[in-house]
Amino acid sequence: MTDNKNFYITTTLPYVNAEPHIGFALEIIQADVIARYHKSLGKNIVFNTGTDEHGQKIYNKAQEVGQDVQEYCDTYAAKFELLQNALNLSYTDFIRTTDPDHKKAAQEFWQLCDKNGDIYKKMYKVKYCVGCELEKTDSELVEGKCQEHPNMTIEEREEENYFFKFSNYQEKLLKLYSDNPEFVLPKEKLNEIKVFVDNGLKDFSISRLKAKMPHGVPVPGDPEHVMYVWFDALINYISTLGWPKNTKKFKQFWPGVQTAGKDNLRQQSAMWQAMLMSAGLPVSEKVLIHGFIFSNGQKISKSLGNSVNPIELAEQYGTDALRYFLLKEIPTFKDSDFTLKRFEEVYNADLANGLGNLVSRVAAMINKNFKGEIPKTTEELEKIDITGYLENYKLDLAMKQLWKHLAKADKYIEQTKPWEIKDDEEKLKNILGKLALDLIEVNKNLKIFLPETAEKIDKIFAGNKVGKFEPLFPRLKK
Repeated sequence: MTDNKNFYITTTLPYVNAEPHIGFALEIIQADVIARYHKSLGKNIVFNTGTDEHGQKIYNKAQEVGQDVQEYCDTYAAKFELLQNALNLSYTDFIRTTDPDHKKAAQEFWQLCDKNGDIYKKMYKVKYCVGCELEKTDSELVEGKCQEHPNMTIEEREEENYFFKFSNYQEKLLKLYSDNPEFVLPKEKLNEIKVFVDNGLKDFSISRLKAKMPHGVPVPGDPEHVMYVWFDALINYISTLGWPKNTKKFKQFWPGVQTAGKDNLRQQSAMWQAMLMSAGLPVSEKVLIHGFIFSNGQKISKSLGNSVNPIELAEQYGTDALRYFLLKEIPTFKDSDFTLKRFEEVYNADLANGLGNLVSRVAAMINKNFKGEIPKTTEELEKIDITGYLENYKLDLAMKQLWKHLAKADKYIEQTKPWEIKDDEEKLKNILGKLALDLIEVNKNLKIFLPETAEKIDKIFAGNKVGKFEPLFPRLKK
C-alpha cells in the first residue's frame, strides 16, 4: 500500500440495468474497509463509486420498459445511492458516466489516444455478448453461449467502428506485470492476465454507430459514432478526480487502488492500463480482484435472476450483520457461497451468541458486582495486531483474528467462572477488568469493519462506568 498522505480507492461502476445485488455489495464493503483503514492512519481519502449508464444493455432495457433512457438511468442510479446508508459506506465521490464533466473527460482522453496514433477506423465482424458488453472468441463460448450470461443470445455484428490499438501494448503490459509482482492481487489473477496478454492482444472496438445505439458519449469529430461503453466507463477513475481540469487533485490522488470482480480482470488490469499508457498518464497503483458469490453452487447474478438484494438484507438483519458475513465468511479473493440459512447460522453463532452475548455478559456482571464501575486489572492485556492482514488486503483473515480473540475471552469466562466468585473481590475485579479491556482492544480494531457496532460498544465501555446497553444482535428465532 502507498505510504503518502493521500489514498485513493475506487470500485467498478455497476450497470444500471437492475437493482443492486450482493456481489457488488461485497465489492463496495471491501473497498469501504480499506478506505476506513487508511483514514485511521491519518490519510486524506478519496473513495469513489458510482454508476455506469451507457451501453447497449442499458439502452435495450430502457426501450424494453418504454422509458426515456436518461430517466431510466436516473431511476436506477438513485437505487445505487441508497447503498450508502444501507451499508454504512464512507465513500466520498459518486460519479455517473452521464455526468457532463465525465463526458468531456472521456472526449479529452479519446483525443490524447488519437493523437498518439492508437485510434483508427475499420469494418469488422464479431460475435458479441451484450451482457458482458464484450467481443467473444469461439474459444470463450460454450455451446455458442457466453459462460457469464448463458441465457443471452450471442449477437453477430458487422459494421464500421473505431478501434484502439491494444496490440501496441503487449510488451509494455508484460513489463508492468513483471516490474510490479503485486500489481494484481491475488497472485493467481496476475498470472492469468499475464497469460492472456502473452498470447497476443487484438485491437478492440471503441465506438458504436449512433444510428443503432444512440445512448453514449459522442466521438470527437464524428457525430455518427458514440464511444463503446467500456472505453468511456473506465475513464471515470480519473474523471472523478477532476481530470483533465483539476490537475492538482489528480496528481494528489492518482494512481489509485481499484477493486473489481474476476469477470473484470481483463478490462481493469489490461485494457484500462493500455489506455492510460496511450494517453500518457500513470497506470493504476494496484488492482484487487475478488471472487464470485454463489448460492447453492450457482453464481449469483442479475442475468440469472437469482440476485440477493443487500438493502433488504440490511433492513431485516442489520447493516453490520451483512457487513460481518461478507467480510469474514467470504474469502477476500476467492469464490464463496451465500445462502440465507448459512447467513442466519453465522448471525446466531458469531454475532448473537458470540460478540453480542460476550458484551452483554461482561457489562451485566460489572453492573451487578461493582455498580457499573469498570474495575482495574493487574492481568496482562493481549494486544491485537491485524496490520499485516490489512496491508495485504486479507480482510477475512483480519476478521477471523478478531473473533479468535473473542473466543479466548469466552474461554476465559468459562475457566474463571466469575459468577461463582463470592468472597474474593480483587480476583473478581481482575477478571472483569481484563474482560472489559479485551473487549475495548477488539473494538479498537473493529471500527473499520463494523462501525455501527463499534460505536455502540464504545458507549458501553468508553468511560469509567458501563453505559446503558441493549443486545447488539438479538438472537434470531427459528
